[in-house]
Amino acid sequence: MKNLAIFDLDNTLINTDSDHSWPQYLMEKGVVDIEYTRKQNDKFYRDYQNGCLDIDEFLKFHLEPLSRFNRRELAAMHQEFTEKFISPHISPMAKMLVQSHRNAGDELLVISSTNEFIITPICHLFGIKNIIGTQLETDADGNYTGNYIGTPSLKEGKITRLNEWLAARGETQESYGKIYFYSDSKNDLPLLRIVSDPVAVNPDETLQREAEEKGWPVLNFK
Repeated sequence: MKNLAIFDLDNTLINTDSDHSWPQYLMEKGVVDIEYTRKQNDKFYRDYQNGCLDIDEFLKFHLEPLSRFNRRELAAMHQEFTEKFISPHISPMAKMLVQSHRNAGDELLVISSTNEFIITPICHLFGIKNIIGTQLETDADGNYTGNYIGTPSLKEGKITRLNEWLAARGETQESYGKIYFYSDSKNDLPLLRIVSDPVAVNPDETLQREAEEKGWPVLNFK
């Protein structure tokens, strides 16, 4: 029976937070109000770390700038963003971890609360094609509206989105012999607690404590 290897992205496969870095890139480009954006970006990042993020408020802030550009412009911006803000934070160990599961014949999947525009090209750097991020609404021309659709893939939302992904494939969690999940954050404890093989990567204090209590493996890529 095939196994499923699920990876969080931010501070797990990459040693940075792409959700927090994207507004930093926009500030550097001078396309957003710097003082307002820095204040809000830092506030939401603290809220996420503290486990009290208001996802609707955050997504309203984070997605609005996407509506100002067409997809071609955004693709060029994302390439710039990745080269400066993401690629320097990909460790050889993270790439080796993904490759080890690929070599074992496991199905590979990323589930991230970060939106699909940001995470998709980053996941492709790892050769991962199964990608679940917060879904974005598009208009008739295929450009982003600044709104999201469906269930944001945060906390329990990751379980919902995983089950939706499995159902679309005609599968359930029982279709796999083992389900691994690699994450850094206490926000991912709902999913970590239901998979067969949870692994803490660069864990925050809460996740580190639970991993120690339950005997979960702990990896450090930083």
